[in-house]
Amino acid sequence: MRVAVLLLLGLGLGLSEAKGRRNRCFFNRTQEYCTCYNLSEETAGSIIQCLAATVVEFRGGELEKYIGLPIRDLDDAAIDTLGSLIIQKVIISGVLVPEILLARVLRFFSYTHVKELVFDSCIFQGTGDWRAMNGQSLPILSLSFHNVTSAPLTGNKQVFSSLSTWLETLEELAVTSSSVTSLPCAFGRVLRTLRTLDLTQNSLGDGSLPFAFCQGAFPQLQVLRLQHNNLTSYHRVCEGVQLLPELQDLSLSQNKLTADPSSSCQWPASLRIFNLSNTGLYEVLTPLPPNLEVLDLSHNNLHAVDISLRSLKKLFLSQNMLQAVPSIRNCPLLDTLHLDNNSISELPWDEVTLLEHLQDVAAANNPFNCSCSGARGLQALATRGHLRQGWPQDYTCQSPLGYQGWQVADVPVSVLRCHRAAVIAPLCVALALLGLAGT
Repeated sequence: MRVAVLLLLGLGLGLSEAKGRRNRCFFNRTQEYCTCYNLSEETAGSIIQCLAATVVEFRGGELEKYIGLPIRDLDDAAIDTLGSLIIQKVIISGVLVPEILLARVLRFFSYTHVKELVFDSCIFQGTGDWRAMNGQSLPILSLSFHNVTSAPLTGNKQVFSSLSTWLETLEELAVTSSSVTSLPCAFGRVLRTLRTLDLTQNSLGDGSLPFAFCQGAFPQLQVLRLQHNNLTSYHRVCEGVQLLPELQDLSLSQNKLTADPSSSCQWPASLRIFNLSNTGLYEVLTPLPPNLEVLDLSHNNLHAVDISLRSLKKLFLSQNMLQAVPSIRNCPLLDTLHLDNNSISELPWDEVTLLEHLQDVAAANNPFNCSCSGARGLQALATRGHLRQGWPQDYTCQSPLGYQGWQVADVPVSVLRCHRAAVIAPLCVALALLGLAGT
């Protein structure tokens, strides 16, 4: 037990006093979640509660006074103790982490079943001697850093080499809200089995991408999150990621993108999911990845959309400036179309017939014209069960004046009202014939 406590202490699992908090751990049995506040070696008795947890979070404290903590190789009894823990995830938040201490204790994770390690709002200080990690493998498959401060990754080639045995098996990595401006090529070449890379809300620019995703880097990467960075050129981003042979899901949301007509970059043919939401687009940029199945263009400034993607299944166009339903004739596999919060007044009947094969249509909060054709198209989709979100409460009429404020579902579309001429003309003919017969 003492070995386990020393290991947790060495990892910075809360070490200083805080106002209003006792130095102890609290276990939520329902969630199997244990939270330790400012745990010190002297008050570590309460950590025994965490032995039944699958997730342990340690909050607060500094580790400088534990740099000299003697951490020796473990005996068989200590290894068995660590191996008996059922902890799957460890979260370390709000601590000052000396890298020299982290380097000494990280290798002991090899005796645990921890698969996910998270650092949140931490400061990494100094440099560590990572040679003890040479050839060392760890069970950790997911590693996250959120809002952390550390030395730049550039120039840490020796660290990557010492950690390579572990990093070569890592599957998920997130470095978010941490002011990252670049990633060295060597970093990606070590992460050979990484499937998901999340770099949300950093300071990556267009010019940093070719270095980060150089030849041989991230060969198995499938999901890449680049939203909320400093990316501006659609085509330079394309050139930056075109060497990722397995890329399937790319998010560029919350970057202000513009087109470069002089470029003819081709996106990876493997790309299936593309998020361009909230990127300030006034037009659909080209070329689009040829084999897309999901395209998100919501929260932009699009006035018109003309897309021809034979494999496209889901198209999201909510929160734009569309005045008409885009043609979907060249998207034969489309099953989802979202058009919420645009300026669309009517779903034309010829388009409605094309929409029959869709399973999920959303068009709420548009200024609908509830003339016969306008109301009929929406009601037909609702009858077939295709209007999934917001129907009927978020579908209201703006015109004509007599139906303004009505719900579209309540507008009468009877034959007598909508096709009066078609009813009256045969009736007049019938009456005339009856009159002649009477004469």
